[in-house]
Amino acid sequence: MSVSVSTLGNGLRVVTDPVDSVESVSIGVWVGTGTRSESAANNGVAHFLEHMAFKGTERRSALQIAEEIENVGGHINAYTSRESTAYFVKLLKEDAALGVDILADILQNPTFDGEELERERSVILQEIGQAHDTPDDVIYDHFQETAFAGQAMGLPTLGRPATVGGMNRAHLVDFMAQGYRAGNMVVAASGKIDHDRLVALVEQSFGALPLGGAGSRPAARYTGGDYLERRESEQVHLLFGFPGSGVDREEHYAASLLSALFGGGMSSRLFQEVREKRGLVYSVYSFASAYSDSGLFGIYAGTGEQETAELVPVICDEIRRLPESLDAGEIARAKAQLKSSTVMALESTSARAEQLANQILMLGRPVSVEEQIARIDALTAEDLRDLAQRIFSGPLTLAALGPISRLAPYESIADRLAA
Repeated sequence: MSVSVSTLGNGLRVVTDPVDSVESVSIGVWVGTGTRSESAANNGVAHFLEHMAFKGTERRSALQIAEEIENVGGHINAYTSRESTAYFVKLLKEDAALGVDILADILQNPTFDGEELERERSVILQEIGQAHDTPDDVIYDHFQETAFAGQAMGLPTLGRPATVGGMNRAHLVDFMAQGYRAGNMVVAASGKIDHDRLVALVEQSFGALPLGGAGSRPAARYTGGDYLERRESEQVHLLFGFPGSGVDREEHYAASLLSALFGGGMSSRLFQEVREKRGLVYSVYSFASAYSDSGLFGIYAGTGEQETAELVPVICDEIRRLPESLDAGEIARAKAQLKSSTVMALESTSARAEQLANQILMLGRPVSVEEQIARIDALTAEDLRDLAQRIFSGPLTLAALGPISRLAPYESIADRLAA
């Protein structure tokens, strides 16, 4: 593994993964602050701040930020997640210094101009409206909020219209001051890049970051429960959830493997039983979401109103029989899928940088692909059986949106799973 990590005097960590076969470089800054760092009163501030970072600094207007990157054929973007916010560029190797300078500028010198703030508020409110009109998107917000009821972990990443509508410049400044600190940030790069050169560029450009980390936050508590919304639509969108594993737990790899086996591809149990044999859905899959100290194991299915009554018992029965019916062939196939996806992710310099940054933020160290594959290979049928029994014995989270007249009550579904 050619990964190098340095920690600067102010606590900012710099990690590189050189790829000599390319002529470009992906560089990003990951901040260990996201939706989970919000409160119900300022929900959406992390995402609002991400938008406003591009809307002008003391040195550049919003247009100049875009033009300077695109003048050299590069691109710049950002995203907000529950536990982090990322800002990243991809450009040719000779333009790395420009990329670092622009990232440093937008993260240390944003003006949060009032007119720009009002325009971007309108954009974000439209984004929230668009998500609300996309049922297979918004159902995940309701699912998350139900699984982690009454906690920041359950808040929607985009925020709510009421909180976004009332947000002002002071909210952004305060939130940035609390979380955008050197010890809570990672600069990650992959591609045609020299580690020492990047460290020198970062030392030169990021000296104005406040010292320290972001402080502690309450542990996430999975609660479970149900969210049901009747809506006129062609499909019923269903999500089943159970308590999962945090990324720092050994069983994180087992959860990923179990998900691949159960609903990760065309050969998976859910796809074969629910779609191929019965024709009850177009889309069905499982997923294992791992956070720093908690997780979710989920199953999604989209089906018609009439098919709902048959679909739910089938999924419940597949969940119940999974722990005691694992066989060596499907475990080997799922391992091959998981290992190949791990290796294939290395073909993208952007994905390499993102993976490294998240590993540093959540685990404090890079994890080599060799280590990841070894952990996958070491998993046994007993490991998967034990994990499945533990996961599926936890409280059920059920989220459903659409014409749900034929959906059984939550208690009935939970009882069927527990039978």
